[in-house]
Amino acid sequence: MLSVSEDDFKIPFFIENGFVRRRCNQCGDYFWTQNLDLMNCGESPCQEYSFIGAPPTSKKYSMAEMRKAFLSFFEEHGHTIIKPYPVIARWRDDLYVTIASIADFQPFVTDGVIPPPANPLVVSQPCLRFNDIDNVGLTAGRHLVIFEMGGHHAFNYPDKKIYWKDETIRLHHQFITERLGVKSDLVTYKEGMWSGGGNAGPDVEGIVNGLEVCTLVFMQYKVVGDKFIDMPLKIVDTGYGIERYTWLSQGSPSGFHAIYGNTFDKIMSMARLSDVDEKLLVESAKLSALMKVETTSDKMALREKVAKRLERTASELEAAMVPVESAYAVMDHTKALTFMLAEGVVPSNVKAGYLTRLLIRRTYRLLRILSIEDELSKIVDLQIGYWSKDYPHLKEMKDEILEAVSIEKEKYRNTLKRGAALSRRMASELKVKNISKLDTDKLVELYDSHGVPPEIVKETIEQMGVNVHVPDNFYRMIALRHVSAPPQEETEIVKKLKEKLSGLPDTELLFYKNSYQRTFRGKVLRVVDGKYVVLDKTLFYPESGGQPADHGVLKTKLSKVKVVDVQKVGNIIVHTVEGKPPTVEEEVVGEIDWDRRLSLMRNHAATHIITGTVRRVLGEHAWQAGAQKGVERSRLDISHWRRLTPEQIEKIESLANTVVMDNVPVTATWMLREEAEKRYGFRLYQGGVVPGREIRVVTVGDWDVEACGGIYCKTTGEIGVIKIIRTERVQDGIERIVFSVGSPAVKFTRDRDSSLEKTASLLNVPVEKVVEATESIVTEFKEDRRKIDRLMESLSAYEAEKLLQDAVKIKTVKIVKKIFPDTDIDYLIKIGNILTSKTPEIVAVLCAKNESVTIVAFAGKIAVENGVDAGEIAAEAAKQLGGGGGGDSSFGQGGGTKVDRIKESLRTAEETLKKQIRG
Repeated sequence: MLSVSEDDFKIPFFIENGFVRRRCNQCGDYFWTQNLDLMNCGESPCQEYSFIGAPPTSKKYSMAEMRKAFLSFFEEHGHTIIKPYPVIARWRDDLYVTIASIADFQPFVTDGVIPPPANPLVVSQPCLRFNDIDNVGLTAGRHLVIFEMGGHHAFNYPDKKIYWKDETIRLHHQFITERLGVKSDLVTYKEGMWSGGGNAGPDVEGIVNGLEVCTLVFMQYKVVGDKFIDMPLKIVDTGYGIERYTWLSQGSPSGFHAIYGNTFDKIMSMARLSDVDEKLLVESAKLSALMKVETTSDKMALREKVAKRLERTASELEAAMVPVESAYAVMDHTKALTFMLAEGVVPSNVKAGYLTRLLIRRTYRLLRILSIEDELSKIVDLQIGYWSKDYPHLKEMKDEILEAVSIEKEKYRNTLKRGAALSRRMASELKVKNISKLDTDKLVELYDSHGVPPEIVKETIEQMGVNVHVPDNFYRMIALRHVSAPPQEETEIVKKLKEKLSGLPDTELLFYKNSYQRTFRGKVLRVVDGKYVVLDKTLFYPESGGQPADHGVLKTKLSKVKVVDVQKVGNIIVHTVEGKPPTVEEEVVGEIDWDRRLSLMRNHAATHIITGTVRRVLGEHAWQAGAQKGVERSRLDISHWRRLTPEQIEKIESLANTVVMDNVPVTATWMLREEAEKRYGFRLYQGGVVPGREIRVVTVGDWDVEACGGIYCKTTGEIGVIKIIRTERVQDGIERIVFSVGSPAVKFTRDRDSSLEKTASLLNVPVEKVVEATESIVTEFKEDRRKIDRLMESLSAYEAEKLLQDAVKIKTVKIVKKIFPDTDIDYLIKIGNILTSKTPEIVAVLCAKNESVTIVAFAGKIAVENGVDAGEIAAEAAKQLGGGGGGDSSFGQGGGTKVDRIKESLRTAEETLKKQIRG
């Protein structure tokens, strides 16, 4: 990591205004101040908050007023106000959420690919930071998951400078002193080095009365691995904490008092915390920066430091503050949830959906601490009402937000039930291995894989004698695993051919000029490994964006070879051929498999139609989560919180076919990225982010729009028909729609009609009566099944009575054994349950002899108390059958294929029993 030198900030503003550079006697960082008596950097915990109860500003501001003051100040100083970007960073492939205002412009603006929307500009950007999740509430408002970052940005190009360090710090100082009224000598500037989102640079933090209110970054490096590379573009990247400035101006007991206005009072009232000791809140808040847990997992050690200063015990302070801090965190988390759900995130186990689910579940746990878990939906509704004045889209999505919360809350309750059972099973396994403590990695795995919160694990298994330590930074550990997208791996063929294709020009893409052209002439530029052919131009579409590659042939005067695959390596198209390839410089005629191409174009266009349709049928939360086009059938994955109903499927199919019949034009236009985003928003990136400044935008009338490199038919009418074959749940929160179009769709319908006709013939009814006849047969079958079950109950009771008459006493228990030819295992289980319920000292070993042998062992309550283990009996007996088994003390099951060893198996079962009986 680079360090900051004194020269980095020896700028005219500091020199002209009497600032001196000092080193903090607490943290050791360098800072600039006008107060010659100041020996520390002024940031808490080096200095406790002194603004609480004594705000240094000339007036108090609400959040909306502070936002307006910030934006208007910079507008007056030549900056263009731009609208905030979404909190879900759909324009990026490395991050799921917007973590800072500069993230709006990474990577395309910061890499110089596209110009910024204005220069200089100013924005108040809602951001999400999950690495602070465990600090929320503990630090009284210093840390938040959701916050507004006020950013004024200047992009300095080599040939055009806007402003740099001196002007940036002047603007901040003018804003805080002239606009907000803070005395100049109260402001200190602490030096540092910032890195994030792939860029880095020196920075200063603006600090007032203990509170860091801004970070002013001078972005001049691109971070590649562990290297810092100079950027030609120098960027002023500032982050003003709108919530922190608001808190500073109000001097309230916490930042939450300042941020949430009357919503704060309503939530505190729900939690029965309206009469909490305000003096305690104020004194605790002044020292709350000490409670930062991101670098430690021991909250009580931090609480001890604060308690000592307040002349209380740590346990007293913990009891008083936990409910308050929980309520604070609930306010933050429910606001963050509201913003995420309003942008169509469906809680799930992947990507931004994982983070949303994490928030909901942590919020639910906090509400349980407050004994108001049933108020979650009501609190979210309060947040929608409060914030929609500034962000109207929240109100527009209100019904979908509340539906998502309700569904996810119910799922979580079910997870808690399963989690308790899973925890008990795990505790039993640990005790068998003489392990008395559950390690943190296992705790993380339980949450990551099964959604079981650590508190439930702790409550459950500590009752069974297994110790659990839940780190106080647990949710941060979880979140850090999921805030960033994994880097996209290159395919094997790209890795293999990259170097071997160096020096070649870009391939001319004929399929974009005319996707209906079937043949072309080209020249061979290179042949690699005897099967990879590169031409100067091609009609063959490479596999991309879920669309398979074209197939076809390459012909020369003397030969013809099949093209069986086509891939894109950078901007070069590589044809994989079967047979002897043409030679370099040879002229070839390429001919694509037209039937395959036409089917793929129809399927790709249909995918866009269904994408637009599901959004209209299910709601704005229905985003594409993946797609794979095929020749016979295709699939589209969509985000949705429930299984699709038959009515919804029918409506999606019907609406999609309406678009087909309307013969809507399908157009593809190359547009500048910034123009496309301005016109269409980030729905463009349904199928993922595409590179480059110029992007190809595909529109299906006004039905759907997407940045996409695929090829399509010209009008929807060419599709013919869309038929949904089935839907399935591929993972929680993701529904898959499998469909066919054109001729394959007609064939599917014809085959299904044929099956229906055969069914009608078997039932001896007309086709239109099949459903009615089937219902009648099913009803009769169920009634017959009930009769059979009643007979089986009677028969098993009779069999049990007979077996008891032949029971043999062995010490303190009795044993019965029997072989049942051609018998269902369920029948034996009924017999065994009756035996153990009637005779608690009984041990029953029963065999079902079919093509193989299944053996079941039962032990009554008294038999178990005397040392019998039915699972071990079944396991030992099954060994004789060439198989295995197991179970618990009261029931065991096993089996094997050595049918001729069945009698030896029963003898082994009895010998095992004799060894087990105590006394």
